[in-house]
Amino acid sequence: MKKYEKFNLGNIKLLSGKILNSAQLIYKTYGKLNKDRSNVIILPTFYTGSHIRNEGFIGKNRAINPNKYFIVSINMFGNGLSSSPTNAVKIQKGSKFPTITLWDNIYCQHKLITEKLKIKKIALVTGWSMAGCQSYQWAAQYPNMIKAILPFCASSKTSTHNHVFLEGVKAALTADKKWNKGNYKKQPLEGLKAFGRVYAGWAFSQDFYRDKLYKKFGFKNAEELLKDWANDHAKNWDANNLLSKLKTWQLNDISKGPIYKNNYIKALKSIKAKTILMPCNQDLYFRTEDNKFEKKFIPRSSLRPVDSPFGHCAANPGNDKNFEKQLDKNIKELLN
Repeated sequence: MKKYEKFNLGNIKLLSGKILNSAQLIYKTYGKLNKDRSNVIILPTFYTGSHIRNEGFIGKNRAINPNKYFIVSINMFGNGLSSSPTNAVKIQKGSKFPTITLWDNIYCQHKLITEKLKIKKIALVTGWSMAGCQSYQWAAQYPNMIKAILPFCASSKTSTHNHVFLEGVKAALTADKKWNKGNYKKQPLEGLKAFGRVYAGWAFSQDFYRDKLYKKFGFKNAEELLKDWANDHAKNWDANNLLSKLKTWQLNDISKGPIYKNNYIKALKSIKAKTILMPCNQDLYFRTEDNKFEKKFIPRSSLRPVDSPFGHCAANPGNDKNFEKQLDKNIKELLN
């Protein structure tokens, strides 16, 4: 099997009016299209995710089963695989990379699905966190194409509090002198480590730390977990890539763009897809209250919150068996 596929988009006009030069999407498919091409599931990627990390949601004993469905796992812009500050053409490399919105991501994903894969209908768009945000975007941007969505630990618009949380991790990273407004010669490692340490406090709930659940991951104490998060960000991430996607996250709002012109309620009401909203009640930044508000306006929607001390990371494959079980149950319901 190929590691992944590449779709060259050429020069793409972004929502901002700027051009993303020589844009490319990296994606991977699993399973086969059925005769009437009706068994398509789209799995976008989450904040520090890739198509490889998405494989944790796919399996022969899972609801997203490659023996039954044709699964298209698409890497978001800025993740280092699809067009990103690190792999852009020279004039857009690093700090010169343009601002990307979820509108831009889904506009380009739609081109991949319709022009290259020749698919007209999508059975389900689902995903965790920023991938879930993309499922709402798909349903609002192309309402007649999407049969069902299941965003988990996500929202259709980034709340002010979520925006402020992101400002905090960004400030930790950009305080490193080596950051140099994104024009660094070597990665700002201390800034990346600080970013990871701050993030670890938000990714899990208060209960997670109180009940010492970090021991489940093999850490003796909270400090060991913090060091692991710090080192993971310093080792695996480019600072400009992280901040490019962070900006995309902050700008998340399904009503931005030419269709709804900032009318958020109208955008929610336009979603025709059967929708299950699946927050974690202990998630510290994608809050259940935001999904409750969305449910009032998304016509065919239901709210299925889950309790988990793992907070936002309840959805991370392998962390919480109960969350996984509920997720698969809800996905099966939508696909039936």
